[in-house]
Order: sequence, then C-alpha cells, then structure tokens
Amino acid sequence: MAVRPSILYPYFRAATILKGVGPVTRKALTRLLTPPRPLIDNMPYEPVLRDMVMHVPTSAVDRRLVSSIATANVGDVASIEVEVVEHRPPPAKRARLPYRIIVRDMTGALTLTYFHVKGDYLFKQLPVGEKRLISGSIEMYDGMKTMPHPDMVVPLHRSHEILRIMPVYPLTLGISNRVMVKLMSQALDLITALPEWIGEDVLKRQSWQGFRESLKQLHNPQTIELETELLPRRRLAYDELLANQLALAFSRQARQRTQSYKIPVKNKQALLDALPFTLTTGQQNVLAEAEQDLTSGERMIRLLQGDVGSGKTIIAFSLMAQVAASGFQSVFMAPTDLLARQHEKNLAPLAEKLGYKLILLSGKMSKKQQTEARALIASGEAHMLVGTHAVFQELVGFKKLALVVVDEQHRFGVEQRLQLAEKGLTPHILQMTATPIPRSLAMTYYGDMEVSVLSEKPPGRLPIDTRTVPFSRLDEVITGLKRALQQGTKAYWVCPLIELDTEKEDEELAAVEDRLRLLQTHFGDKVGMVHGRMKLAEREEVMKRFAYGEMQLLVATTVIEVGVDVPEATIMVIEQAERFGLAQLHQLRGRVGRGKEASSCILLYHSPVSENAKARLQVLRETNDGFVIAEEDFRLRGAGDVLGTRQTGLPDFRFAAIGRDTDLMVMARDDVRHYLSKDPDLSAPRGQALRILLSLFDYEHTAALLKAA
Repeated sequence: MAVRPSILYPYFRAATILKGVGPVTRKALTRLLTPPRPLIDNMPYEPVLRDMVMHVPTSAVDRRLVSSIATANVGDVASIEVEVVEHRPPPAKRARLPYRIIVRDMTGALTLTYFHVKGDYLFKQLPVGEKRLISGSIEMYDGMKTMPHPDMVVPLHRSHEILRIMPVYPLTLGISNRVMVKLMSQALDLITALPEWIGEDVLKRQSWQGFRESLKQLHNPQTIELETELLPRRRLAYDELLANQLALAFSRQARQRTQSYKIPVKNKQALLDALPFTLTTGQQNVLAEAEQDLTSGERMIRLLQGDVGSGKTIIAFSLMAQVAASGFQSVFMAPTDLLARQHEKNLAPLAEKLGYKLILLSGKMSKKQQTEARALIASGEAHMLVGTHAVFQELVGFKKLALVVVDEQHRFGVEQRLQLAEKGLTPHILQMTATPIPRSLAMTYYGDMEVSVLSEKPPGRLPIDTRTVPFSRLDEVITGLKRALQQGTKAYWVCPLIELDTEKEDEELAAVEDRLRLLQTHFGDKVGMVHGRMKLAEREEVMKRFAYGEMQLLVATTVIEVGVDVPEATIMVIEQAERFGLAQLHQLRGRVGRGKEASSCILLYHSPVSENAKARLQVLRETNDGFVIAEEDFRLRGAGDVLGTRQTGLPDFRFAAIGRDTDLMVMARDDVRHYLSKDPDLSAPRGQALRILLSLFDYEHTAALLKAA
C-alpha cells in the first residue's frame, strides 16, 4: 500500500477528536461511516474526518421560516418562538405514555410530545416560564397541534442554530441529525486545503471551486433543493471518478508488465475445419483479439461480453485448442454442475477430433472419478478441463496451466478467481458474461480489462417472439401450451415465489408450488419443479430429467436465470412479469431460442401495471438485443444493481452516480490517459497531486485488489 502523504493527516485524524464524540457516538459513527471499500489490511475500522466530510446530506430543511402556532400547517416543518407553560409527565405507573409539554405564543397553544425521555432533562431544557425557539414537524392529535420530539430547542440568543437551511444526513441508531450537523461543522473546520489536481483551464470552464470549498458548499446548502448544489457535487463526483480511473489505469499497467506464457497460434485451420459451423464475423474478430493477447507474452485479462446465444463458448474452446496445440493446459469454469456436464458433452468430441483430451471435474462425481480426473490433470495428459467449484480444491494441481476461462464470471468471487489463477504461472484469463453491461458501467468496473463484445448471434438463431398477455387469459395460455407439448416441445414456467403466504403476500402473486399443482392437473407427470430452497443435488436432478426429456414442462423460480442450456426448450412463460427487472426478464427469456426452432416468450401480467413496468415490458416486446436492453434497464433503474450480482472489491461511489455522471466518467478517463502519457510515474507537481487524490479516496485498496485479480 502506498504511503499516505503527510498533507492528508488532518483528513485521517480519528473522529474522536471532535467535541461530543464519546464511546456511544463513536460506535454509532463506526456503523454509519464504514467506507464502501475493501479493507484489505484487515484492520478494524476507525471513523476518521475524511469519512465524516464525505458523508454528504441527502436533503435539506428550511428552518428560516418563523411561523406562529396558528399559521403552522400540519405536515410542515415549523420554527416557532414559544413560551413554556406546563409540563405533564406520565403517571408513575404508566411510564410508557408520552411526556407532554404545553407551549404557547400570541396565537395559540401547542403540545410538545416526548417518548422515553427523562423529565429531569426536559425540565432543564424547557423550564416553565422561559422562552425557546423550537423547530420540528407539526402534527394533529386529539384536535390539537403537536410537535413530536422537536428537532431543535434552543434559547432565543442561540436562534442562529435553527434559523437557517439545515442539511439532513443519512443516520443510524445513536446519532441524531442535530448532532451530525454539529460534528460536521467541526470536521469541516479541521480539514485543510489540498494541492489542486485539476487544471486551471478545467476549473474555469466548469466554474468549479477547490475540493475543500466544494465540500463545504455541499454541507451548507443554500436551498432545500439539493440539485441546485450542482457545481460542488459535480466537482467532487469528477474527483472520485478521476481517482477510480487512475486506479484502473495503474492496475492495467501492472498487468501489462506481467509476463505470461507466449502461446503461438497453431493448427488454426484444423480447428476451423473441425467445427460443425462457420464462425460469424464477430466471432472471428473477437478470436483474433484474444489470439493477439496470447501471442504477446503479456498476460491476457479480457472480458468477453456476449448476449445469450451469441457463441461465447466456441470462442473459449478455440482459445483452449490453441493453448493445447502449444503443449499447455486450460480450464473452463462453469457455474453449475449441469452446465459443466453440458459443456463437456458438447466440447469433448471436438477436442478428440483435434487430438486433445478434455475431461470433467465436478463435486457430483464419485471420489474415484475425481481422483482419476485429478491424476490426468496433474500429469498433463488432460489438455482441457471443464469444471465447477470443485476445481478450487487444493488437491487439484495442473502441470502447465496457461489459460483460465470463467463462464458467467459474476458467479465466482474475486478470491475464487485468484485461487484459480494461482494454480498456474500467471495464466491468461478470459472472463465471460451473458449480462450485457452499459458502456458507462463497463468503463467504471472493467476499465482495467480489455473488453470484447459479441453483438451478433450465430446464423440460424431466430428472434424470440415475445408477447404480453393479461392474467385473465391464463386458460388460453395453458391451452396453447398443451398443443405445443403434444408436438414434443419443452417449456419453462417461471413464478416469483416458492409458496404463497396469504398473510404476507398479495393473493394474486404466483407461487411455484401452487402453479405446479394447477399445471399437473393438465399435464400430469410431464411437469417438474425447481426452486432455490431445494437441495442442490435434488434441483440438478430435476434439471437433468428436463434436459434429457423425462419431463416437458419445468415450473421454476429465477434459479434457471443462468447456467441452464436446453436447446429443445422453445416456450417461456413468465408469470407476474411486471414484478421482474428488465435485465432479469431478458436473462430468463434467453433460456429459450437456443436451438434452431422458433421460440416464444409469454409475459403474463396483472393489471394495473405501473408506468415503469409498462416501459420494461414494452422494451422486451420490441427488441431481443441485450445491449439495447441493458442501456434501457440502466436508464429506468439507475446504477442500482444492474450487474445482477454485486462484484466483490468494486467501488461504491460517494458523490458520483454512474448513469447521471457518464459525461464526467468519459472526461475522467480521457484526462487520466492524457496525464499518464505526459507523466507515467506521476512525479511532476500535477502527478504528485493526483497521488494525493488516490490516497484521499483510498483507491490504493481497490487498485491492489484489481491488480491481484
């Protein structure tokens, strides 16, 4: 880890130096401020001023408006000058009742209501006969205006504490907004100005102030509409994205300097002749990109994005064949046992045709089979391995591992991918995903990798006919399904729940077990069921029976979203489709249309449907293009969890929002390229300031993880 510059000392002082931060508040701050970054040094987190000042308000309240009791409206936040008239503590035997204090002004009376607050404290804060300035939300109870737990109560000479626009922060148990405002004011006074890492021309063009000044503006809003604080927020968002792009650039540089096996392209024509089809132009281009990586002598770290059915697997196999031709080994990691077996079944004959041995290693194999497979791997007799998580076992050792392919890479954590990479001498890595990633997200999360995209589908793949059907026509859907199954097709029926609990869920919400019973009355033993609560072995057994034709209709939850490849399945019914996300609907739809037969997807919905849900369903009807869908999903949902599964070690941003700040992301990426082209080691004054920026945002942690991955 880089040594933190001494100029950042004020930012990393412990929050316990602030007046009012004792053991209880420190504990609350620890819960609230633990930064969204991997603590790779395993040190316990200590709240520091940097994390305080980067904890920005999410809204603001205008307490400048001084009201009278009579003019204060129910639901408003009012600031009122009152006189304390009477205390009404609860009876001794009924201590759980609220403590009430009557206050008044020239226009009427108001009740202050407190729960679980000691009377001694309230007598001291609100003595009878004294005047106070109070601020809080107005409610109505029993015909009288009340202010439950006023946000602020101060003597009149301290009215400046109330009569201003007050920032409102995300909080946790044990710390109030009033306390946070006071602590933040102290913290902002203690942090210092930093050397400027943004050029004067950019600052002037964007009308941005310095880093410290921008922070202070965000914490002292001038209106309750925080979007009006656009300039300071954009400045800080750019700083954060600049640090992110710098970390990714350093990680990429480190990887490019890492030597790996140099794999010459051999016997390529024999490979192309062995394939039962001709590669598409897109596949040929991606294969050429990856082959260039293999022959460079530098380590390949490439992400292959390809929509469902775009032909990623044959790209991976082609590279594995090139590796085998040079006397090295490769491993293809699949997320499920069923998919691993399907890959082995499809790829082993191709490997044998080329004179190579491809074997399977799965935890579902017998101990004897696993021992035999490990021996073939260790001796080098097995050139290619298709495996599941069982490959991570310490007992599995390769003779000369040169290529790791990770299918559905988000199903494997960073640590698992690291374990696999360590089984060879810096092997090349190809990570594949069928989840198309919007451009701005790819720049943020995979900027340290080379990215290849397969956007076209192989010849013969037909678009999936997608229709939206109201639930009132369920009988028609079942009748049509009956005709299709009689012709020998296979179908999926996806539901959003496992079982229906009418006390907790909408009675209209479909459940797998309920739907199974209904469909069994129509189709008998042709119907099977899988869901996430089943044991893995039981679930995979059902999937095998479906894949091998023992059943024709599979009722399921979203466990079939990835890792299922049954080309004979041509119908997908998704019930309560309006409740699913757009990317998830597309992934589910991708379970059909994998063969040469025409396929269809029926989106069953319950009315009324929200405008957002209507937009999602409309997109699915209009396009089969996963990249178009990914961008639209991003637009509708924001950054959120668009990737489906959160990636270990990837940054959450404090100031930036990826969809909103795409222009800043592009600007940061281009600026980093410019800076590093002029000053690769960041040794010039601007470069030194950029190093301070990296340490300020703790991106040395992220860079270290990315470098290791």
